[in-house]
Amino acid sequence: MLVNGTWTADWQPVQAKDAKGGFVRQTSSFRHWITPDGSPGPTGEGGFRAEAGRYHLYVALICPWASRTLIARKLKGLEQAISVSVVEPPLTDKGWRFGDYPGANRDELNGATYLHEIYTRADPTVSGRATVPVLWDKQRHTIVNNESADIVRMLNSGFGDLADDTVDLYPQDLRAEIDALNDRIYPRLNNGVYRAGFATTQEAYEEAFGEVFGMLDELEQHLTGKAFLFGDRITETDIRLFVTLIRFDAAYHGLFKCNLRQVADYPNLSAYLERMLAIPGVAGTVNIDHIKRGYYSIRSLNPTGIVPLGPALGFANLLARPRDDLGAPASRIRPAAE
Repeated sequence: MLVNGTWTADWQPVQAKDAKGGFVRQTSSFRHWITPDGSPGPTGEGGFRAEAGRYHLYVALICPWASRTLIARKLKGLEQAISVSVVEPPLTDKGWRFGDYPGANRDELNGATYLHEIYTRADPTVSGRATVPVLWDKQRHTIVNNESADIVRMLNSGFGDLADDTVDLYPQDLRAEIDALNDRIYPRLNNGVYRAGFATTQEAYEEAFGEVFGMLDELEQHLTGKAFLFGDRITETDIRLFVTLIRFDAAYHGLFKCNLRQVADYPNLSAYLERMLAIPGVAGTVNIDHIKRGYYSIRSLNPTGIVPLGPALGFANLLARPRDDLGAPASRIRPAAE
C-alpha cells in the first residue's frame, strides 16, 4: 500500500471493513475523462483530448474490472488507438508486477517494475492501493482514470471518429435501465463475490453469499428468451456481468466460498456466457491460467499457493480457438444473436 507516495506495507486484499466485518472496496482516486475535443468530462479536469496513440491501458488479466476495459476497447475498435501492458498474474508483496510470465509483459512505456510506480509517477504523494485498470496519458505523463466504469464509458463515447460508431454500449434509450441493472448487479454479484471471499465474520460472509446467489437466480430468470440482458443488443451491463461469470467457476466458487452452485448449473447463464465468448474479440481478453494463478496467489486465502487443476469448464472449447492478440484488431462484431 502507498502512503504519501511510499510503499509501506505488504499487499493485503482487505484495506477497510464495515461494522459487520465486511469487505469495503477502495474508491478510485483518478477521475479525469478523455473527450473528443478535450473538454472536461463528468469529473476531474479537462485537457485529455482523444488522439490515436496518446493513451495506454495497464491491466491484469485476472481482474474483472480491468477486463471490462479490454472488452470495451475491442468492441469499439480502439486496439490501434490505445496500447496495452499486462501485469503478471500472481499478486506479490508489492502488488502487481510486470514481467515475463506467459501472457504478460514488461513495462516498455515507463520502465516500471511494479504498478505502484506508475501511480507515484502520476502523483508523488499518492496514498492507497495501486489497482488496475489504469488509463495513462503518454503526452502528459499522468493517470487519466483508474475507475473501470468511467473508462468503459469514455471508450464508448469519448474517442469520437477513432471508435466504431456502429457499437453503442450505453445507448440513450436504454440508459435508465442500464443504470438501474448496474446498480443491482454490482453490489450483489460483481462486488458480492469479493464481499463473500474477503469477509472477516460469518455474518458478513452469509449476507454476501445470499446476495450472490439471489442475483444469479434473478439473472437466470431474466435471461429467459433473451440473447443479452436487454434483448438483442450488447451493452456495458453485459460486459459487467460477463467478467464475473467467466471467473465464477474457476475462482469464486472455490476460493471465495461461493459454492452453493456453479454457473454451469444455470442453463440460461451458461448459454449466455457462450454467446458472449462467441463475439469476436471477447474470448481473446480471457486467460483462465492468469485468472486461476492470480486469485490462488492471494496468501490470506490460500497460504500454500497451490493452484487447483479443475474445474472442467463447459466453455473451454471457445477459449481454445485461435485468438487474436490484445493489440490486434478484432473482426467487427455482430452484437445480436445469430
